[in-house]
Amino acid sequence: VSRSHRGSTAMVNEDAGANWSAGMGSGFLFVPLLVLCPAICQLLAFITTDDRVTPTLTGFWEFCSKEGAAGCAAAALTRSPLDSRPWIFLALFCLLARLLDVLPAPEKCGPVTATGHVPRYLDNGILHCVLFSMVFGGLSDLGLGLYDFGIIYDIFGPLISALNLFGLVFCLFLYVKGLNFPSTKDCGSSGSFMLDYYWGTELYPKILGIDVKRFVNCRFSMTFWMLAGLSFTYKSYKLHGALDYGLLLSAVSQYLYLVKFFAWEIGYMRSIDIIVDRAGFYETWGCLVWVPAMYTLHTRTCVRSPTGLSPQAAGAIFVVGMAGVLLNFWADKQREWFREADGKIKIWGKAPRFVEATYTIVDGGKRVEKKSLLLASGFWGVARHFHYFFELTAAWSWCLLANPLVNGVLPLSYAIFLTILLFDRAKRDEGKCLKKYGKDYQKYAEMVKYLIIPGVY
Repeated sequence: VSRSHRGSTAMVNEDAGANWSAGMGSGFLFVPLLVLCPAICQLLAFITTDDRVTPTLTGFWEFCSKEGAAGCAAAALTRSPLDSRPWIFLALFCLLARLLDVLPAPEKCGPVTATGHVPRYLDNGILHCVLFSMVFGGLSDLGLGLYDFGIIYDIFGPLISALNLFGLVFCLFLYVKGLNFPSTKDCGSSGSFMLDYYWGTELYPKILGIDVKRFVNCRFSMTFWMLAGLSFTYKSYKLHGALDYGLLLSAVSQYLYLVKFFAWEIGYMRSIDIIVDRAGFYETWGCLVWVPAMYTLHTRTCVRSPTGLSPQAAGAIFVVGMAGVLLNFWADKQREWFREADGKIKIWGKAPRFVEATYTIVDGGKRVEKKSLLLASGFWGVARHFHYFFELTAAWSWCLLANPLVNGVLPLSYAIFLTILLFDRAKRDEGKCLKKYGKDYQKYAEMVKYLIIPGVY
């Protein structure tokens, strides 16, 4: 317990998000995850980009059977992280992201933390999205010709190796920083190095004025994902001399989904992912490495193994996916508009039902009571996490556009992972909200009975 107060005035185990949350878990799975997750990312990069392997699980098995231990070692190592190309790419990518990060825009605030800190952000997400896309395309062989637009695929293997190395070291740096040089009082230790490394020691770290969470989660991770599908589509076209309609529409749908994300970026910075989860391996390494490796897997698979979908079949799946994207955006904005109007707004033409929930923060050593409005109308009256259903609809459509009948189950990995993640996250969110709001959240759960799927779950 004594270590838990290092660098923090927050109260241990009692104030959610302040210092240490019991909901973070006991840690018995952390060591396997710290080993397996980086190895899985290396393996997925190898299978999908190495010309020696057919980009399917069967193809990988055949490769390992033929090459034996040497083949497995090659898969584990992928390519050297010392290759200069990915480091140059990452440096320029992050430099551009940083330049766009400070573009003038209205300032928005995140929720006040348990120690009274108020995060502040420039609301320039859409501007970043548009300008980054223009610069990335304009400098490529689609414009000035400084590099091939398919560069993300060309360097993907060593890029994941570089990101893995950087991500693991960076999380160690964040661990040390949170204990010794925290940016806010929302910091401290659980008493276990493994737990602290995995979950993080600081809620809102800043480095040279850069908000680490926003920069890594949004300006790097989501931007990379947004452009990767288009880069892979271009690479596929150059390889095969024809458009792959499944790959193209999957890439376009994901690009539009992420345009939606940047339009809602401030809403994301107010979400429970940001206001509760710290910047550690789970969140920071996950956005630096897991997102590029797993979230682009279905489109990356199709570069060397075309989907073969007709325009009609691909178009039908695309429409279903876009419906999920748009409904997800509508649901997120509905709650955002409701909270910005302090509940004084109509939802679907009617006065909204909601619960005025109270919670306590620690400000200047004193407990201060705050309130939050929990919407129980519109999409949020159907299920407490109904927006997850729309997100899963979009995710499954992107993976189905990779045509698993041709490419096997590997392209479905992202959709399967996200389904598990969101169902687990919904349960964790329930625990966090019960801890924060207590009886008020129980009242809300009685008003909105279902968690994700109305009538089912």
